[in-house]
Amino acid sequence: MLTAQRNSRLETILAACCILIALTACLPVVAWGHKVNLFAYAEGGTVYVESYFPDGSPVVKGKLRVTDAKGTQVFEGTTDAQGKAQFAVPSEKSDLTLELNASMGHRAVFTLKKTEM
Repeated sequence: MLTAQRNSRLETILAACCILIALTACLPVVAWGHKVNLFAYAEGGTVYVESYFPDGSPVVKGKLRVTDAKGTQVFEGTTDAQGKAQFAVPSEKSDLTLELNASMGHRAVFTLKKTEM
């Protein structure tokens, strides 16, 4: 009788562990649900911005806001049909913070260092 109770407990523990592992495997999918990829680089006096979702589709009409190291807004605009935007490098170079809002909680932030401009 003790053996049957012990086996029953082991089966219950094993089932609980399997459920926990299955739930844990699902967590990264939920965390990536609102991910947006944002990248920027400067070339020839222009800052180029590229944005896309994890599946590779572009962020169309994403709201882009750029601030300098003091928090002053230096650019505001939207991404095009390819998920891209561009603007002139500010005359006073400093680190730039690019914030992209792609609606429904999709958001990304990228810092472009002044040494990269």
